[in-house]
Amino acid sequence: MRRATSGRHLLRFLLPGPGPTALLALTITAATALPLAAPQFTRRLVDGAAAGADTRRLTLIALAYLALAVAGQAARTATAWLAGKAAWDGTDRLREHLAEHALGLDLAFHARHTPGELIERVDGDVAAIADFLVAFLLDVVAGVLLLCGVIAVVSAVDPRVGAILLAYCALVGLGMVHAQRLAVPSATRARAAGATLYGFLEERLGGAEDLRANGAGEHTVRRFHQASATLWRTGRRASAVGSSVLAATGVAFAAGTALMAGLSGTLGIGTAVLLFQYTLMVRTPFERLIDQLRHYQTALAGVARIGDLLAERRALTVPATAKELPASGPLRLELDGVDFAYGGEGGEPVLRGITLALAPGETLGLVGRSGSGKTTLARLVARLYDPTAGTVRVGGLDLREVDTASLRGGIAMVTQDVQLFAATVRDNLTLFRPGPGDERLRAVLADVGLPDWDLDAPLGKVSAGQAQLLAFARALLADPAWWCSTRCPAGSTRPPSAASAAPRPGC
Repeated sequence: MRRATSGRHLLRFLLPGPGPTALLALTITAATALPLAAPQFTRRLVDGAAAGADTRRLTLIALAYLALAVAGQAARTATAWLAGKAAWDGTDRLREHLAEHALGLDLAFHARHTPGELIERVDGDVAAIADFLVAFLLDVVAGVLLLCGVIAVVSAVDPRVGAILLAYCALVGLGMVHAQRLAVPSATRARAAGATLYGFLEERLGGAEDLRANGAGEHTVRRFHQASATLWRTGRRASAVGSSVLAATGVAFAAGTALMAGLSGTLGIGTAVLLFQYTLMVRTPFERLIDQLRHYQTALAGVARIGDLLAERRALTVPATAKELPASGPLRLELDGVDFAYGGEGGEPVLRGITLALAPGETLGLVGRSGSGKTTLARLVARLYDPTAGTVRVGGLDLREVDTASLRGGIAMVTQDVQLFAATVRDNLTLFRPGPGDERLRAVLADVGLPDWDLDAPLGKVSAGQAQLLAFARALLADPAWWCSTRCPAGSTRPPSAASAAPRPGC
């Protein structure tokens, strides 16, 4: 039930519009009908040659057959192009939705999943679905239509052969369904092992400096070998299942072709050739269907994993009627009996019974050993987490009742570990958002002691201190309420020039 629900949810993003659907249906029909007509010309050519027909007539029949073959290939090429475009348009929409959903989840979720694992889910699993959609439209839909057409034509020529061919196709189809049930679990395990390996690589490459400085390289390589071995074992099993199915299908079709040749021996030469051609045409779509079974396995595994990601929900509640923080001036901060534990109420408590009140404009420094909860307290004030007990208030409002955009505009947070991006100084300062103008950006950089930085220069290797100053510049650029209260003239909400207003004494 859950997989079916996920599939219906994904269809909203994957289905193309009415126009592309109609055009794709037209090309699929043409790619199916044209090959079905070709063997009729072969029968006429063989029967005409056996009857001693003139060369001109035989040449015209051969040219007509050639024209049908070329038209059929052109229709298949057009189908492949349209199917690829529709699949990638739909999966791009799905990527955007997944990325937005993942970025909107709480820090507790991201703490359980590495960035590499999420990249594999958002991009790798979606790419697998795109590959399958192309194969489905090009090989599965067109192949099933071709099979139905072949059985109908063969039954019209010889009902006995048509009935045997129908029974044979049904047996092969049942075998495919059974093989799929065996193959999907192995493909799912292979996809999960791949995501684990990518997550391991991303995390270790990001921490390469610490690993090398502390002599953990050998251990990391050993763990990499273990993750790679798991991926190899699961991938080999999935490949072995798919190859076994393909080999068994080849043997079955060889036997079926021999049977059809024996049954058509009592018919005319042209009719025998026609039935033999149609029998070979049945084999082609079945082989394509079996070959695409691996895409189907991978796509089903991707759909299940994407469904699991979309089933994740924010732990931070969204108020039905959100309130706004005061637009200007310093804000009062209160913590009333706050408890917090990572992992919810069943986790080990980090904070217990924290109660404090900071008047507007008042400054508080927290000092304590590592792990005592200083960073956790800051995260609660920024509402990156909710307390497991008690209340956090800013400006007299419970943060659980405050609009998220208003909260982000009223509170700025500078962490010890600053995230920098492979982009320009401007992009790292504005976080890729539209900036307020170069004058304002340069003024903020000057305020934090980086007056000579070129906004359009790529941000290269910087020291930890410079990274921290850049993080402060981001906060000042956001103009949170406390910054505005110390920098703005009385009665205004934003400084006319950040460089021209000096901080008040004691700030």
